[in-house]
Amino acid sequence: MRNDSTPLPLEGVRVLELGNYIAAPTAGRMLADFGAEVIKVERPETGDELRNWRLYAGSVSMLFHTVNRNKKSVALDLKEPRGRDIVLELVRHCDVVIENFRPGTLEKWGLGPETLEAANPELVLARISGFGQTGPLAGRPGFAAVAEAMGGMRDLVGEPDRPPSRVGVSIGDSIAGMHAAFGIVVSLLRRSMARDTESRPLAERVVDVALHEAVFSVMESLVPDYLAHGVQRQRAGGRMEGIAPTNAYRCLDGTSVVIAGNGDSIFRRYMHAIGRPDLADEPDLRTNAGRWARRDELDGAIEEWTSAHTRAEVLEALDAAGVPAGPIYTAADICADEQYRARGMIQTLEVDTGSGQPAEIGFPGVVPVIGRASLPLRSPGPGIGEHTDEVLRSLLGLDPDEIADAANQEVRR
Repeated sequence: MRNDSTPLPLEGVRVLELGNYIAAPTAGRMLADFGAEVIKVERPETGDELRNWRLYAGSVSMLFHTVNRNKKSVALDLKEPRGRDIVLELVRHCDVVIENFRPGTLEKWGLGPETLEAANPELVLARISGFGQTGPLAGRPGFAAVAEAMGGMRDLVGEPDRPPSRVGVSIGDSIAGMHAAFGIVVSLLRRSMARDTESRPLAERVVDVALHEAVFSVMESLVPDYLAHGVQRQRAGGRMEGIAPTNAYRCLDGTSVVIAGNGDSIFRRYMHAIGRPDLADEPDLRTNAGRWARRDELDGAIEEWTSAHTRAEVLEALDAAGVPAGPIYTAADICADEQYRARGMIQTLEVDTGSGQPAEIGFPGVVPVIGRASLPLRSPGPGIGEHTDEVLRSLLGLDPDEIADAANQEVRR
């Protein structure tokens, strides 16, 4: 169990985040969660556009607070010379820079990799973009929706007789941010191990994450199955193609459960639990291939049973039989769940919800758990430029007049 005097794993690492939206800020959030000092550079006055995404009340969305928790905000205009000069000065004091602009944008502003390396020869630079920094599509803009489509994910999401759908979150951005955070930590580890023996070239300190490649990386054997066997995987709705029975099923009380009874030994217990020992003993259902061939029949038998019982009754019976199953949770269900609470996976922070008074709001905890519970959250997403004075004074030694002058230049733009 962590106490307040225990250093966080990334304490002492300083990160400059030059990103908007979700991908780069997710990488920054993960580093900040584990103790890195993450300085988020935002446009003066307007800030990161995520502040207004899914904004139901007030001036800052809960989405922004979630993705940008535990960070500091400095307001600088990167299109202005003074803003770029300050960024370069900050780079001298940082271990990592994260950016998710369209390739070529940093270079156009005079902040390309070579310039950043000149300011800090040991810098790790993480670059997140639609299609990476090289290749014929490198210069094309790309958002998560396009990445999910070109990475192979969209084609598998939804019902087989309807157009492809999408999951309800910007999963492509989040996956890319996680890959970037992992690449950063790997690079920092390599740097710490090699610092006394060798100096790595710039190319080995650039973490290049393409959104569509990040999505493709979690598509399991999609391409190997196609190349080895000519298999084109199809949308299967709540099922997983080639694996049965695993699906979502309706219960008597109007709720639904997911049941994954596709293991050979699990399947037999499963069928006995739902009162169908005849299916448990059929020879052609002893293997997954046979069960997949009869998936419609199996799903019908299972839902006939679940629809006659409440969710609680279904889960109790399956738990007693050792069959993996779980409720399909809403946000309200998650908030009430004892398992989430026991591991610190919903933590409260005081934020402005637009009601006129700050409120204690629950936010997702830190994953993975290190110790016995999620590491504590320290602060919600910062106000635009909330830490400008603190950062520019403590790191760069600027006096109040110099800080005010820099801010006024950006406001006058």
